[in-house]
Amino acid sequence: MNLTEVGRIAGAVVDEVEKAVVGKRDALELLLLGLLADGHVLLEDYPGLAKTLMVRSVAESMRLDFRRIQFTPDLVPSDITGTELLEENAATGARSFRFVRGPVFANIVLADEINRAPPRTQAALLEAMQEHRVTAAGETMRLPEPFFVLATQNPIEQEGTYPLPEAQLDRFLFDIRIGYPSEEEEVGILRSTTGVAEVALSPVLDAAETSALQRLTRELPAADPILRYAAALARATRPPVEDAKGNGTTAPPPDLVRRYVRWGAGPRAGQALVLGAKAHALLSGRAAVAPDDVRRVAQPVLRHRVLPNFAADADGVTAEQIVAAVVRHVPVPESGIRV
Repeated sequence: MNLTEVGRIAGAVVDEVEKAVVGKRDALELLLLGLLADGHVLLEDYPGLAKTLMVRSVAESMRLDFRRIQFTPDLVPSDITGTELLEENAATGARSFRFVRGPVFANIVLADEINRAPPRTQAALLEAMQEHRVTAAGETMRLPEPFFVLATQNPIEQEGTYPLPEAQLDRFLFDIRIGYPSEEEEVGILRSTTGVAEVALSPVLDAAETSALQRLTRELPAADPILRYAAALARATRPPVEDAKGNGTTAPPPDLVRRYVRWGAGPRAGQALVLGAKAHALLSGRAAVAPDDVRRVAQPVLRHRVLPNFAADADGVTAEQIVAAVVRHVPVPESGIRV
């Protein structure tokens, strides 16, 4: 599969999804980058901004097994992973247990309003996300490949919810914010959703093609300056600390980080920056990663991995503002590649 073919397939997926989702091309591109980078994605924004519709439309545009799990406070781990049933043979009367697989056994799993589930259920999903396997009834079972968890979260309704812990947030490659539509886009939404016409999406990608694109993404070269740039961005989000030898950080972080960050991004953030940048370069038709590819994914990679402190809350400083300051602060390497 060459770069021209990749661009054609990606464009076809976007075109199909845009038949159902109006005016969300930026978020849709990030969602597609997450799939190519073989990462899980969190969509977090206000109600009614087409988070669930976007995920369902992406699934319909791909020949992949899709399941939706509506998270509620009474959801238990077996509702996700599956459960054992005791069956009786009508002819012999013999009884035996049979494991019935849960909805997590799919290529694309939509975890709708994931923060409404209790910690035990979130932990069961966490193993599936990290290990691509499920342990149930004393047996470990592999999940189908490719496997993506696309989770949605409503940030304004916190009563009766269980906020995701930082360790689980770190498992998501991207944190995508949808945003309100423009006036023209909102009129287009009303036009397309209040009539009688039904939108039918045609599948473009199958499981084998998706896995091939993921391999191609990882095979894309990233030069040493790009790797160092990604590492510098992740390290610049951390407040000054001393290492085991008593040395300070090699490069001082921005002032916003010193004043307002309680905990910065870990090494997994650098991995996400590189993989997201590779996917962006691939969809842009380039055979190597440029610094602008890293900058393109910096916000969705870092904003859920930067934990602001109480002073930031008091002064109204957000994680997005801190990440923007970090991107401005870290020098851009000269790669010779222009986007």
